[in-house]
Parts: sequence; structure tokens; C-alpha cells
Amino acid sequence: MTEFVKTDVRGTTGVITLDRPKALNSLNPEMARAIDETLKRWRGDDTISQVVIQSSAKHFCSGGDVRAAREGVLEGRLDDVDRFFSEEYAMNVDIANYPKPYIALCSGVIMGGGMGVAAHGSHMVATEGAFASMPEMNIGFITDVGMSWLFQNLPKRPSLALGKFLALTGYRLTPDDMLATGLATHKVASLEGVLDGVVEKGPAYLDEIALEPGESALASLYDDIEAAFQGTWPEISSRLTGEFGDKVAELTKQASPSSLVAATELFHANASHDLAAAIDNERRLAAVMVREPDFAEGVRAVLVDKDQSPNFAPQPEPGKYRDVLRN
Repeated sequence: MTEFVKTDVRGTTGVITLDRPKALNSLNPEMARAIDETLKRWRGDDTISQVVIQSSAKHFCSGGDVRAAREGVLEGRLDDVDRFFSEEYAMNVDIANYPKPYIALCSGVIMGGGMGVAAHGSHMVATEGAFASMPEMNIGFITDVGMSWLFQNLPKRPSLALGKFLALTGYRLTPDDMLATGLATHKVASLEGVLDGVVEKGPAYLDEIALEPGESALASLYDDIEAAFQGTWPEISSRLTGEFGDKVAELTKQASPSSLVAATELFHANASHDLAAAIDNERRLAAVMVREPDFAEGVRAVLVDKDQSPNFAPQPEPGKYRDVLRN
């Protein structure tokens, strides 16, 4: 076990707490491994009826520890980097297939790898102040942790175009957006007392305290998204005009051209796959992306030097990524 993941059993509830607040609970390899090992242990434990995952601080999880991954790349430890992503992705599949209620209690930031541990279980609870996003385009990477599948198979709004929009723009979903799409199951005012209620009453308690859905800003964009986000990234780009085009341009202004092309190809390849096969495609493409200069450069610009001025490579042909993926 790692110091950054705490586990506890309260009655018949297994509780996992992310406890790395100085890094906004970003997941390092040890944390991903600890979560997966705990879930495997509780899966076969008849005294555990449900699992809750939460954080010790105001932010749920800001993603995977890509700063550490960048260091691994620069130091030539590519096998270690590949192993980290493979282990994290295996955990995502285990969460999606978990046979017991898996309840993620989320406040603040839910990004990247945080989506992977929150969105694949049976219940995802978001506070009014939470937001969810997959901002990988800005760090020269691709949409991963199973979100290249889930974003196009959202329970209340399955759509390849919507999935590509959310991934390519890094759009920040509000709790009402999460409810409208089915990404989240419940919105609550705060997490105070929620764990106690779930321990006492099970998942049904969430229905008792859930707030009514509000208006989803994302829903107002559906028509524009469906019209524009068809085909390859160059084809999408050619349709981005008017107010909606300006919005997408603003959201993608710091994105790696390689990431935009690669992620689009990933979504197309995964359109006919189940989650496990989709995550395998993510693993294949992730191994390519971390070996390209945009990954180290993007992480540098966003998370290391924080100058927000990456020097990305020109837009590549999609074939180089398409050849890696299984359709």
C-alpha cells in the first residue's frame, strides 16, 4: 500500500481515500496499483457489499502523474512509463466490471486519470462546484483511461461527435452537464455526511439527497457539435465557423496538432469496440505519443515551467496513428 491511498472498512463498506493533496491527488503508479489491489481483494470478500472512493481534500483527482511520466521519458525509462499506463488502464477496466456498487464521491477537479477512477463505476456523485474534463490535447497526449470509449457512449447521450468534441476541446463539464449526459448519476450540494449516509443506507441514500438537474450549457451545443464534429480533424476544422467555431478555436488554441489528429483516429477506431478493446487501443497509442516530442514539451509548458507556450510539431498525417490502432 502507498501513503497516498488510505483504505478502511466501515461496516460492509470498503472506503478508498485518495490522499495526495499537494499534487491535487494525481495518480502515480503506486496509487493506481494500490487501488486495483484493494478492489481485487474486496471483490471476493463477502463481508464487503459496496465500495466508496473519495478524496481527503476539496479536489477529487487532477489526473495521472504525467510529470513523473515525462521524467521517465526524458531519462529513457520508457518501459516504466508504458507499465504505468498499462496498470492504470487495467484498473479502469476492473472498475467498469466491478460486481459490487462502486460509488465515487467527487468535488472540485475531476480530470484525466480522475475520470478513470470516477466515471466507470456504478455511481458517480458530483458536488455543485465540481467540474470534469479530459485536457490531454494540451500536453501532447491522447484521451485515455477509457474515456475514448465512454465519451462516445454516454448513457443519456451516446454520440461519436459529442465524444470527439469533449475530448478534442477539453470541455469542462459542469455537474448539470454530467447529469444531462449520464456521466454522473447524482448531484449533491456538498459531500458532508454523504459517506455516513451511504454506509448506513447504501446507494439508495444518494437518491434521497440528490439535487434536481439544472440547465446544461453543453446541451445547447448539441446541434452544432453534431454538424461539425464528423470525420477527421482536418474535416472538423474546415466546418468550424461562426460563434461555435470561435468557441472551439479558443478551447483548442493550446492543443497539440498531433494530439488532435491522433485522438480523432482513436475515437473512430473505438466506435465499434467494447471498453476493454478500446482501452487496449489507448495503450497502443499512448506508447506512441509518449515517444513523440510533443508529450514532453506539452507537459513542460502546462505543468513544469507553466509558461503555457508549447512549441508543438506541425500537424501530421493521420495514417501514422491509424496504423497502430485495431478497428
